[in-house]
Amino acid sequence: MGHLWGIDLGGTKVEGAILDTDSFEVLARTRIPTEQQHGYRHIIGQITKLVSMLKQETGLSPEIIGIGTPGSTDPKTGTLKNSNTVCLNGEPLHEDLQHALNLPVEMANDANCFALAETRMGIVQDVCPDARMVFGVIMGTGVGGGIVINNQVWNGRMGIGGEWGHTFLDESGGPCYCGDIGCTEQVISGPALERFYTKISGKKLKMKEIVSKYREQSDQHATETMERLMHFFGRGLSNIINVLDPDVVVLGGGVGSIDELYTLGVESLEKFIFNTRFETIVARPKLGDSAGVFGAAFLVE
Repeated sequence: MGHLWGIDLGGTKVEGAILDTDSFEVLARTRIPTEQQHGYRHIIGQITKLVSMLKQETGLSPEIIGIGTPGSTDPKTGTLKNSNTVCLNGEPLHEDLQHALNLPVEMANDANCFALAETRMGIVQDVCPDARMVFGVIMGTGVGGGIVINNQVWNGRMGIGGEWGHTFLDESGGPCYCGDIGCTEQVISGPALERFYTKISGKKLKMKEIVSKYREQSDQHATETMERLMHFFGRGLSNIINVLDPDVVVLGGGVGSIDELYTLGVESLEKFIFNTRFETIVARPKLGDSAGVFGAAFLVE
């Protein structure tokens, strides 16, 4: 097979790309709005439309397509779950897409696609090209993760592999929409940190403003918020490293781009791991917003 076809299904856009199998050269790439307000069937129609556009642009036809999704497919029921595009939840998206496209489809959640892309053609190739296990972190509006073992996504028996955002971190995070209390997502996501800042200061600031004030050393509440992030980043991620012991951890998402995580955050991480030395490579992503669609394409290789 000479080409890899990938679709990244996001809340606001559906993006498609075709890569050359050998060189990973991008042969075509385009996007259209998801228009999720029109419902589940409309989203399937948008994906079908995008594939037709790529066919028309290139004259190529796929044999199989990889699709990255918000949420993941339940291996037992075949329905999508845990998606913030809520109209997808409970729907047999995998089966319906195969029917609509008349093609085999491979699917994984967006965090897994991020991890796979950074492993196959991103930062992992620069810092540890012989890596056998990579953990991809998403820290932004939510917290998620993806596991890649020997260049393959590990979805897990229940389809929840890598979901560290809903592991317990600290009760101070409060109730989570998943029904538990103190989930990692409720402690170190952007909105969670903003809520913490508001709670201790009485003021509302965006995360970028909190980081700026922390660096200026002009706001003690911003300092407390950032110290909370560093502490719980180290404590939370140490659990992943203690269990998986990956070669590389790649940090993605808006919160994951904060420079201090690579210094103070790593120092915090070193305190909590179950080892006398710290050798895990903590790396910045290389592919930006391309990771989702490229990772989806690698699902079919």
